[in-house]
Amino acid sequence: MTRGIYIIANDKVTDQAIALLNSIRLHDTETPVVMIPYDDNYHAIADILGENYGVKVYEDLDFIDRLSQRLYETFGGKFFARPNQFRKQACWFGEFDEFLYIDTDIVVFEKIIDNLNYLANTDFICCDYQHLGGIKNVFSSQVLENKVFTNNEVKEIFNGGFWGSKKNLISENDLYETFTECASHPEYFDFSEKTSDQPIINYMLLKRIPRRFNIVRREGKGPGNWGGTPHFQIQGNTLFDPTVNQPLQYIHWAGIKIQPGCPYWEIWEYYRNLHPSLPPATIPAPVKKSQLQETVDNVKNQIRQIKKK
Repeated sequence: MTRGIYIIANDKVTDQAIALLNSIRLHDTETPVVMIPYDDNYHAIADILGENYGVKVYEDLDFIDRLSQRLYETFGGKFFARPNQFRKQACWFGEFDEFLYIDTDIVVFEKIIDNLNYLANTDFICCDYQHLGGIKNVFSSQVLENKVFTNNEVKEIFNGGFWGSKKNLISENDLYETFTECASHPEYFDFSEKTSDQPIINYMLLKRIPRRFNIVRREGKGPGNWGGTPHFQIQGNTLFDPTVNQPLQYIHWAGIKIQPGCPYWEIWEYYRNLHPSLPPATIPAPVKKSQLQETVDNVKNQIRQIKKK
């Protein structure tokens, strides 16, 4: 049985991918990592990751093209903010019998592949507290009103940036059938904050994989991992969650631009600059907004909130 890690990347996220791989290799020098190209602009990052970390490019690029074309044919070009995020579904058909998928805006604090040990008793794992926020950014209330899912089922929603499963558990036809079902019912989904693949993939998992396990529900609970959580404590080059008295397994800056001044910037900067042969990142600090621009942004936010109600 083979195990490995998939990531999705292009040249635009080079610094993030380096930080992630530095953190993975700090704890694990052996687990193979495969990169799924986000688009055609991936050759520079592929060379960097291949030379320094042994990362390979996903072999079946024809499948990725088929997936992208079928997605476009089903939904059109304006349904999703970032349709290429669906390319991560190539994980189901790659070389690993068991796999983790990890977004590049993550750094890990342990030998992360060991979380696949949970697959001995389940078919799908995730590791986050997305469900505590309700169904926002995944579903609309229509899925409950129309009895598409039960209240208990929607408590199983997860963030699409970190998950693991088994090869061929989802078929190519399963993907296309899910696209068709979802395209027929756009009212089921919450795309108000420009999420892309997450609502559709949650729908597919709830419909097609009954044996699921969220690692934060283990005995004694698990630590949080979202970069917007303010109470994590910095301990050296890792983070600690005092609410469960445990170190974090990983941190995910989902929805947060990684730049000087962002939450836990010093943690990300440490991992990004960990490889001695790679030049350090040069990410400028954000330009401070004028008082006028702050006022305009606040008015826009208030208008958006009114429209949501």
